[in-house]
Amino acid sequence: MSLVALIPARGGSKGVPRKNLALCGGRSLLDWTAEAALHSGVIDRAILSTDDDEIAEAGRALGLDVPFLRPADLAGDAALMLGVLQHCLAELRRAGATIEAIVLLQPTSPFRRAHHVCESVARFRETKAQTLVSVVRVPHRYVPEGQMREKEGRLFPYFGGGIGRVTRQDKERLYARNGPAVLIVRSSVLDAGLLYGDVIVGYEMDELSSFDIDTPEELRLADHLLRTGYVR
Repeated sequence: MSLVALIPARGGSKGVPRKNLALCGGRSLLDWTAEAALHSGVIDRAILSTDDDEIAEAGRALGLDVPFLRPADLAGDAALMLGVLQHCLAELRRAGATIEAIVLLQPTSPFRRAHHVCESVARFRETKAQTLVSVVRVPHRYVPEGQMREKEGRLFPYFGGGIGRVTRQDKERLYARNGPAVLIVRSSVLDAGLLYGDVIVGYEMDELSSFDIDTPEELRLADHLLRTGYVR
């Protein structure tokens, strides 16, 4: 059974037009993610899912497999990633492949590196998880105990209790998906129509490696960090 990396890169991104081919640190966002997949040493096959001929050509030049083009109904703004993963799985099975799990790597995470993919896969297999998702720790100021609501010009604790009654050290450690930069899903979970199975584990990444690009401003910042050598 094989482990397949899937890189989704549709042509119609809205926030940053042609985002997946946008340059960041002198290389396209697609390039950074292709490198992470291909250099991880744990992926049997790295596949690009796109509806766009130019992106498909760019992917092939980077060493990615493009065995199919994504149908239009899975490439619109309202398309769900679950459908994209299920489509990939169905196409690979149609060609005779037996897939253990799919490793989703989105091009919007240019600071995710090959070692993150390698470590994620190792944790996925060690824990026998059904789904692994990369996460980043939620800053202590954003945990529920620190939230407030405004009412009639005054602030009140969102969850009751009192403001400032819990120290930073006593606040619960919470995590949030970081894109996610890495999502690993077993085929059996996808067959059940789900992304997240009953056994979900996290792979923690630092805040910088978790950087996710959705806006032109975020693209410019990522480009600056790469060009100045702050991120390598």
